Amino acid sequence: MEQLIKLNRDREHIAIITLNRPEAANALSNTLLYQLNQALQEVDEDTSIYSTIITGAGEKAFCAGADLKERKNMTNESVIDAVAYIGKTVNAIEHLRMPVIAAINGAAFGGGLELALACDIRIASEDIKLGLTEASLAIIPGAGGTQRLPRLIGLGHAKRLIYSAKPITVAEALDIGLVEQVVKKENLLYEAIKLAEIITANGPIAIEQAKLAIHKGMQTDLSSGLTIEHEAYKKTIPTADRLEGLHAFSEKRIPNYQGK
Repeated sequence: MEQLIKLNRDREHIAIITLNRPEAANALSNTLLYQLNQALQEVDEDTSIYSTIITGAGEKAFCAGADLKERKNMTNESVIDAVAYIGKTVNAIEHLRMPVIAAINGAAFGGGLELALACDIRIASEDIKLGLTEASLAIIPGAGGTQRLPRLIGLGHAKRLIYSAKPITVAEALDIGLVEQVVKKENLLYEAIKLAEIITANGPIAIEQAKLAIHKGMQTDLSSGLTIEHEAYKKTIPTADRLEGLHAFSEKRIPNYQGK
């Protein structure tokens, strides 16, 4: 089977997942999605991984979304199943226990942008475009775009992007909060790794619980969210890492967290 997903775990505590179909703009074929889900499961089960980066091969595209050539000959029922499979995969990214950084190396359209929206942080190369372009094909975003985009950038901007189906520049994406950082193309992976290293230097259990509290809290009211936060906080108290943090602080040294 052709390797459409590359999984690199050479760096300590960091996994890099690369969509590897540059000749097809890293489009989300069924085979790519199957391999991506395998990689996501491997990463989630590897307790030595504290942060994950997702990027695309090549320079032109991060991910162009669904594989429209593959979809062309599908029945209506098959198309619905294919969209559900993309949505399931995107959800799996969002529910990884550790922070996920999207290193957006090129254009991110449709399902490709929906994939990036499921990541915790988005770092993008200069001079790229992003958009939920589905309405131009007489469909709607079906892998979470109508839900995640307004939660990230607000209703007005989300409706403008979805209704118009027009891609926007990365400068505008930064301005409206669609991406958190824009860097030079040649520095993209370096900057993503640098951020991942900063994250992994912190207590991994604390980071996992912070992610859980943020995600669950955003789905409810403030009072319930504060309860979720308190329960997540309590899970950090009995850890060896918490004591290591206190000892390192008092001894004026860098802590050595073990995820325990």
